[in-house]
Amino acid sequence: MTIASAVCSSFKTEVLQALHNFTASSGNSFKLALYTSSATLNATTTAYATNPGGGSNTEIANASGSAYTAGGKALTSVTPALSGTTACCDFANISFTSASFTANGCLIYNDTNADRAVCTIAFGGDKTVTSGTFTIEFPAADSSNAILRIA
Repeated sequence: MTIASAVCSSFKTEVLQALHNFTASSGNSFKLALYTSSATLNATTTAYATNPGGGSNTEIANASGSAYTAGGKALTSVTPALSGTTACCDFANISFTSASFTANGCLIYNDTNADRAVCTIAFGGDKTVTSGTFTIEFPAADSSNAILRIA
């Protein structure tokens, strides 16, 4: 099983079908779910699942405490804007406090529209937190770095 960073292929056509609205405060609700190295997440991922790729226990579970719940955590969307001629989408950084778990990657998905997949992100290996804060920092919303870019 592997996690690869990719914009999901299904998302690319769904954007043209107007199934995803990233407008802050009036758009769709997006979530970020965390996964173990047993998950299979890549460009072919089409929707959130607790067990993508058929592995066992692939969405993370807390080693202790309740920092993470199935389905992940809601993201705060920032209204898309242009950076030069590239449309960019950004989210506010997200933290899981009092956390004890290991994650290898994540899935951003549209919680409003049938849990449709947006993109998958590989962390480059297992990232472990023990009784601490696990934070995902999104890159700058510009034409070279934004998590989602349409050039």
